[in-house]
Amino acid sequence: MAVEIMETLKEAITAYTGLSPNAFFTVVALGIAVYYVVSVLFGGSSDHHPQHRPRSSEEDVQPLPPPVQLGEISEEELKSYDGNDPKKPLLMAIKGQIYDVSQSRMFYGPGGPYALFAGKDASRALAKMSFEEKDLNGDLTGLGAFELDALQDWEYKFMSKYVKVGSIKNPEPAAEPSATAEPAAEPSATAEPAAEPSTAAEPATAAEPSAAHGTEATEATEAKEETATTTEVGKDD
Repeated sequence: MAVEIMETLKEAITAYTGLSPNAFFTVVALGIAVYYVVSVLFGGSSDHHPQHRPRSSEEDVQPLPPPVQLGEISEEELKSYDGNDPKKPLLMAIKGQIYDVSQSRMFYGPGGPYALFAGKDASRALAKMSFEEKDLNGDLTGLGAFELDALQDWEYKFMSKYVKVGSIKNPEPAAEPSATAEPAAEPSATAEPAAEPSTAAEPATAAEPSAAHGTEATEATEAKEETATTTEVGKDD
């Protein structure tokens, strides 16, 4: 019975493949050998070490800490939450509202396609779909209706997916000096220098004789002349 089956199989192989039974079994054996070699080269790591893959996955996937509420912080403080410090959450702000985007670190973390938005209020950049440094801020002036609608869609997405943990503190305006205040060091326009001598206090020249002294000298001279004239008249008489 077995002999008849083998003879029938050989005739079928020859009829359908055109090969002799020996050539057919040789080709089948080579195909099995090639398949085994290929499976060892490209799939051997998963076949021979299946226990390492679950272990590495457990190490890579770690539970995220719960979001921490920060309250109001400045834009400068927000920059420290850009993902470079593994001990801090990954934060990003839209329209002054800060969201914890740590669960999307592959997008907003270091090396991600949107990493430049992390640690900043990227409202303007999201509205304009811009990656330029000048647009990485929360200034919305000059934006069109289409850009504002795009920003609104981003805000709805963040509100539904991430936890809000704070807001950006508005900068305090600088104090302006009073318009009526005058500088204390400014000298008065009517003040005269203290070192300038008064013209009324100017001393008289020592060599210049006074008017009273000159009058006395003139009267004495006239008296002498009258005495001399009287004497001469007496002599003549």
